[in-house]
Amino acid sequence: MADHSLKEMSRDRQAKLGHFIVEFATPGIGHILKSAGCDFVLFDLEHSGFGFETVKSTLRYFEAAQLPAIVRVPSLEYHHIARAMDMGAEGLMLPMVGNANQARHIVDSMKYHPAGKRGVALQVAHDRYRPGAVTDKFTGANSRSTLFCQIETEEGVENAEAIAAIEGVDALWVGHFDLSVSLGVPGDFEHPKFRDAIERTTAAAKKHGKALGRLVPTVQQGIELYAQGFDFLCYSGDVWVLHNALAEAINGLRDGCK
Repeated sequence: MADHSLKEMSRDRQAKLGHFIVEFATPGIGHILKSAGCDFVLFDLEHSGFGFETVKSTLRYFEAAQLPAIVRVPSLEYHHIARAMDMGAEGLMLPMVGNANQARHIVDSMKYHPAGKRGVALQVAHDRYRPGAVTDKFTGANSRSTLFCQIETEEGVENAEAIAAIEGVDALWVGHFDLSVSLGVPGDFEHPKFRDAIERTTAAAKKHGKALGRLVPTVQQGIELYAQGFDFLCYSGDVWVLHNALAEAINGLRDGCK
């Protein structure tokens, strides 16, 4: 799709296609993903080991490539949320959002007055170090920031509709592995309990006009999920794409060089 902000993407149900970065925060990564056709990138702090210095640098690589970035922070703590926003995250993803109160806390932590209670830091990374009127800065930051709440617990499914109803929540994002564990059916994505949880989360997003996303391991599954109502589709991750492509080539060469 043509270049759009995450906020614009969240407001339509076209397929938005991206990739998950957990390992390779290299200077060329933004341009590589953009050249490959990605609409967005999901940059992970929950499992990657990346710190905020890396976030600050890597977001500049994505900006240079005009590739919107969602930063997944490791917790719902204020300092994780606000620092990611200060570093220039356009999108923010939070793990294991379980209820509406937690969603409101996230909105308060990432939005400036009057939409939230985020501490003020201006003419830094998030506004590209440019001067300007405070009210304009607040308005611009609030309108740009896009929130993805991960539904990956039984509690989150129970409260998915209430979470989706919160002003400032732009999308629900299913964390399928953790959700299956929370439901007591680890890795069984065909289990009736898991399928029911997906149906309930999908219905909540649809009812409140919110986007719906998840990671997809294969092209075929991504197509099937899009038909079910998922519009943010994040295909695999850097580690697994490199590993699988390289393993296929190495094995082919080894077999052919006997």
